[in-house]
Amino acid sequence: MPKDGIWMFSVVLALAAGWTDWRSRRIPNWLTVPGLLLGIIANAVAFGWLGAKASLLGACLGLAVLLPFVALRSLGAGDWKLVGALGAWLGPYRLIAVLVITVLIAALMALFVIVTTGRVRRTVHNLAHMAHSLVTFRMPPAELTLDDPSSAKIPFGIAVAVAVILYTGAYAVHAAGWSL
Repeated sequence: MPKDGIWMFSVVLALAAGWTDWRSRRIPNWLTVPGLLLGIIANAVAFGWLGAKASLLGACLGLAVLLPFVALRSLGAGDWKLVGALGAWLGPYRLIAVLVITVLIAALMALFVIVTTGRVRRTVHNLAHMAHSLVTFRMPPAELTLDDPSSAKIPFGIAVAVAVILYTGAYAVHAAGWSL
């Protein structure tokens, strides 16, 4: 495998995380912590200091972008650590693309759950409260967080896995010179 494709190992990490999130609604530390460390090591070995730097920047970006959502209890810590680990494999620029795709997929998943469970009005109300909490730097009420057992939740790890697969698939198609 050429050195520039080392980040494609992120697919393995994303698939494992998506699977565990689907099965148990958790993404374990035994997957994310070694994933982060291996991403940094692999990039450092392949590209030297520049690879290590890009890997660390990707990990820090992933962790920094999602930290407010973890702090507000609207995203799980396993999801947060997964994105940090993927940032270590992908670097900051690829991670941004994957995060954009992930947000779109997660939004579609959430929309499906909202519509099929008849929670449209409640969701709009909850989103307004979450936005207010984010802007005012206050914790939202417990019924608007992951702590509420009655709230509808989507497995973010699956959205991340699908996004990584779509991104790497599109890259592979492009690299092979095929057109979509």
